[in-house]
Amino acid sequence: MKLFKRESLHMNKRFYSFYFLFFFGYGAFYPLLSVYLKDAVHLSGGQIGLIMSISPVVMIFIQPVWGLMSDLTRRPTALLTTALLLTALFTLLFSLSASYEVLIVAMIFLAACQSAVVPLSDSIALGFSEKSGVPYGSIRLWGALGFAGAVFFMGNLAETFHLALIFYTYVVFLILSAFFSARLPKENKAMNISLRAGIKELFKLKKYFLFLTAAFFMMGPTLAHNIYFGIYIQEIGGTLAGVGIAFLIAAGSEAPFMKAASRLIQRFGIEKVLMFAILISSLRWIFYYAAPSLPLVYATCIVQGFSVGLFIPAALQYVRKIAPDHLGATAISLYTAVGNGLGNWFCTFMGGLIYERSSALYVYLFFGILSTLSFLLIAGMYILSKKAAAVQSSVSS
Repeated sequence: MKLFKRESLHMNKRFYSFYFLFFFGYGAFYPLLSVYLKDAVHLSGGQIGLIMSISPVVMIFIQPVWGLMSDLTRRPTALLTTALLLTALFTLLFSLSASYEVLIVAMIFLAACQSAVVPLSDSIALGFSEKSGVPYGSIRLWGALGFAGAVFFMGNLAETFHLALIFYTYVVFLILSAFFSARLPKENKAMNISLRAGIKELFKLKKYFLFLTAAFFMMGPTLAHNIYFGIYIQEIGGTLAGVGIAFLIAAGSEAPFMKAASRLIQRFGIEKVLMFAILISSLRWIFYYAAPSLPLVYATCIVQGFSVGLFIPAALQYVRKIAPDHLGATAISLYTAVGNGLGNWFCTFMGGLIYERSSALYVYLFFGILSTLSFLLIAGMYILSKKAAAVQSSVSS
């Protein structure tokens, strides 16, 4: 028994190290990539939007391939380590690219490899969590901490040295995280990442289809915000160091709310928690459109915990609640593809077009409108479900 606990403790540390290192590298790279493309490569807003929108589109099509390979080989740990090292290679090649066309090709290959990391690592972590009893949230929490630390330090370092530093930092931390991923458990508790199985049956569920639409409108702006926030901060008079501070506050605020999400859901219900999280997000984007002072922007970053920190766990529980048991994994995979993939792509691409024709302020107005639509959808579903429950209750009595 003591031996099992000791082994479990060692494995916990490997998971903590892997998530911290990978998301530290990710946080050092992506939030400042749009700034690099703008200031160092001198691309237009539309060109930046297209390059940054490649990753979520590739994710939609390539993730099922990685999932199929994992199911066929039963070697998710080896695939994860391979994906991390290939991502490091293509990140380095991306940094050496100068022309717009070459950058597009490099980003396609980078995104194809990187798209495997989160689903494969999460599937391994879920399997370990189920076997050991260690809460998944306690493992995933280290990723949020790594991301928060990276955006703070890289904002200062990139401003002091050169923006190209984000590439080399990402490469180093990808290699370090690959070292720990190779030592993760070999079991495969993979979600079925194929988006085909069960889609027809799921789309017959009106509530599920409406929630996918709401997730598209909520997660699209949330993820695209990571791309345009650096440009926005600079536009209203901030610095790269300021970008780091803002991301540190925002990402750091998610951790305590992710931990508290289950208690809040039990007390208030999933729908109310979802509505609250989306409303906060919508108000935040509209507030940014009003071009507030920098101190106010930094202060409001803490509300990301209320929005993203609550929405992510609540959304996963909601999908499990409304989807049939035998389609639970497919339902979650499809939700991820629509929100994190399609929604992210749409908002990143449209954000680039809007920024090119006006300014980052109008990008956030666009985000605010979409998030408001998400809130109205969830609120409408909640009201209708309450009415249906009341009718059912009256019929039963």
